[in-house]
Amino acid sequence: MNFSDVKALVSEHIERVCHLMEETLSSDIDLLNRTNASILEGGGKRLRPMLALLCGWACGRVHSDTERFAAAAELLHNATLLHDDVVDGAKTRRGRPTVMSVLNAPASVLIGDYWLTKAMELILSAGSHAFEVISIFAKTLSDLAEGEMLQMEKSDACDTVFADYERIIYCKTASLFEASAYAAALSAEAPAPWQDAVRRYAVDLGIAFQIRDDILDYSGGEIGKPVGQDLMERKITLPLLSALETVSPDEEAAVRRRLRDIPDDPAAREEIAAFVKEHQGIPRAQRVLESYIDRACQALEVLPGSAQRDALAEMARFIGIRNV
Repeated sequence: MNFSDVKALVSEHIERVCHLMEETLSSDIDLLNRTNASILEGGGKRLRPMLALLCGWACGRVHSDTERFAAAAELLHNATLLHDDVVDGAKTRRGRPTVMSVLNAPASVLIGDYWLTKAMELILSAGSHAFEVISIFAKTLSDLAEGEMLQMEKSDACDTVFADYERIIYCKTASLFEASAYAAALSAEAPAPWQDAVRRYAVDLGIAFQIRDDILDYSGGEIGKPVGQDLMERKITLPLLSALETVSPDEEAAVRRRLRDIPDDPAAREEIAAFVKEHQGIPRAQRVLESYIDRACQALEVLPGSAQRDALAEMARFIGIRNV
């Protein structure tokens, strides 16, 4: 099985999820409809809906509520991207102009709010578990805000350590993966051990996904943002943390001081990127990523054997090597 087979396994459900999103976002305001259509056309990998659908099937079944929860996860994800673009001042995403650059920052915030509200409406329209899933997604929104604020605090201080980094990427990325999987397991009426298994799988998958993004920020990849953007924002991610582990406390302190010179001194970014390369920061980070992939796959062993369980393992392997 390869990743194309994984996508094919849930393609019919993904089509219905996309249709649900279009229906839910529909408005009588032409500007809003045109903007929403442009965002939907931009697509993305739809990993969160795929994750939800595969977890639902691996736990026994997928039905209309599972599809609602999968669509809500994707709406919420895109809402956060619309907000992130304003925070980051991003002009492009996935190779396309952002809403902020085409319209303005207030429009991006408002449309993000609209998508978020529509995600909540979709969840509340479910026939069962609606209030449980609302609580799950509410926790995710809290995690996202806390993760963003912690990252801002740590970027200002340049004092991020691994525990900070792990918390940040759990809050900003893995929390929504977890919510997507957990909601799907609930919709399938999965027993508690299966719910716990897909949650643990999804958390480790989400952490691995973000680590891979952070590696690609140094090595290059089609991830929707310019290479080196994290360094420009003085974000200390795993490749740099891994490189810092190999040097003395004095040299570590010197690198962290040099990080403070970014973005005013372009040479500082190049020096730190070279430091990461020299001290094997990328391969060391990749090994940590692979440990999360292994843990994710081990969590699946609780579930009964199925094509969907195999597809979840394949999704994890794809995330470990992706360049997009």
